[in-house]
Amino acid sequence: MIETRPLFQISAEVADPQITPGGPVGDRRFIPVTGGTFKGERLRGKMLSGGSDCQLVRTDGVADLDVRVTLQCDDGAIIYMKGLGMRHGPAEVMQRVAAGEDVDPSEYYFREAIMFEAPPGPYEWLNKVLAIGKGWRGPNSVIIDAFEVL
Repeated sequence: MIETRPLFQISAEVADPQITPGGPVGDRRFIPVTGGTFKGERLRGKMLSGGSDCQLVRTDGVADLDVRVTLQCDDGAIIYMKGLGMRHGPAEVMQRVAAGEDVDPSEYYFREAIMFEAPPGPYEWLNKVLAIGKGWRGPNSVIIDAFEVL
């Protein structure tokens, strides 16, 4: 059995996606991350603008997620975060998510594997952590509960 402990919750603000439709393997989406917050027992702060979620929405409807963002802790430390994951569900549910409706996250699958690059100091322990995230999509935000894999 895999053991985890809560790491933090991210609330990321995102802009409208830039979409390149109809490619040979699906639609490409570039979704700018414009800000947000993260908070947990061991670290908290804000998500800096300039990150992105580069997605491939495959022909089978699965969105492959590739997230790259920077987190600024309350003490000023900057941490790079990378997440690879997927989101999928019944077509009608995913259409509601895409339309910006508030859809219960139990109606679709949204998971990420998360890794970090932190500078020397109080957060360098993150360099040796693999985290997993369970998320949901709001109209202009993404919420992810991240858990450290022990």
